[in-house]
Parts: sequence; C-alpha cells; structure tokens
Amino acid sequence: MDVEFRKLLPNESNIYRQMRLESLREFPEAFYANYEEALHTEKLKLEINIEQQTPDKFVMGAFVDAELIGMGVFILEENNSGGIYQMYVKEHFHRKNVGGGLITAIMNEAANNLNVKEIHLEITTKNKKAYNFYSKLGFKKISNNEINMHQDSNIVMTYDL
Repeated sequence: MDVEFRKLLPNESNIYRQMRLESLREFPEAFYANYEEALHTEKLKLEINIEQQTPDKFVMGAFVDAELIGMGVFILEENNSGGIYQMYVKEHFHRKNVGGGLITAIMNEAANNLNVKEIHLEITTKNKKAYNFYSKLGFKKISNNEINMHQDSNIVMTYDL
C-alpha cells in the first residue's frame, strides 16, 4: 500500500468536510465538536482555510489511490510552537502506520516551512489508544487540562523538534 502525504489543495475542502463529519460521527468522544452542529454548518472554518491556503493553518492528508484516508490539522501559534488537531484515520487503515506518517509529515512541514520548534496536542483521558500512540512517537505528557467539572480532563502532550 502506497500512501501519499500532502497538504490538501484549495479544491479539496469538500473532502476535508466529508472526513471531518465522518470523524465526528464515528468517534464523538475524541473531539470537542458536535456532529449535528457541524453537519448543519454551511462552511466549516477549516474549509475556508483550505480554500484560501492560509499559511499558518494547514490540513495534511493521507491518500491511497487518490482517496483521503486520514488527516491532521496544524495551527501555528506563538513562540515557534503549534498544535495538532482533528487527527483522524479511517478505521480500516489503523495499525498500518498511516497515523505515524501523518504526524511525521505534519511535523516536517511545520519545522521546514513555519520554523516551528515545539508541537503540542490534547487527547481525552479516556483515549488510551491515542495516548499510547503519541507516546510511541515521542510525545511527552506535560499536564492534564480540566475543561469543566462535567467533562473529563484532557492530557496535553508536547514534542520538541
């Protein structure tokens, strides 16, 4: 299986939307957004960023035979840092190094083109698979973030480039 990792192009905002909705429907506990709200939103913010090729925000895609099978979002922040958001790989492609390839492609793009030195991400405490996955890639836990007393805390992880 040959996987191509690249940033989504302006005319691919629609495939981002389809995958984002799928991720929210399949794994609602992993994201801060709501499927029904996203479904009824005319245009998601990142669709606009993709169409305009906003330099400090990009969506990296994993493609097999021109089909988007995984994605991750990078957003540049202050002090040469940035965050990874909305990581999702279709279930059929789990355990095939698609997620690891996506993270590597995002980190390379951020380091080489945006001069990023540190990347962080958050996962829910219930998502042990994600915690183990990111730990194996070299991310280190730095804290637990309490969102509010009605939700679980999140684990903040970081990686120095």
